[in-house]
Amino acid sequence: MWTIVMFDLPVDTPKARKAYASFRKELLRDGFFKLQYSVYARPSPSKEIANVHIARIERWLPNAGEVRIFEMTDKQFEAMKIFWGQKRQPPESTPQQLEFF
Repeated sequence: MWTIVMFDLPVDTPKARKAYASFRKELLRDGFFKLQYSVYARPSPSKEIANVHIARIERWLPNAGEVRIFEMTDKQFEAMKIFWGQKRQPPESTPQQLEFF
């Protein structure tokens, strides 16, 4: 069983940034790892243990923003398809002098 947490929290004020950082740190302390930006996952051996982690997350919720939690089986998690885009290339450097042909 996997618990997936997705969140969109404001970071427009110092107080909001602090709440964002605190929420994220609590997820990491509870054994979640980052799948991608604002998406964290944690394996659990059973539904009951997953519910314990979900109850903890409910206690940590910031006042603003949105947090979504869903669960999936190990089989569903392992069937996830991951696509990687092309790696970005650094821009071509501009010549130091003009060239005349």
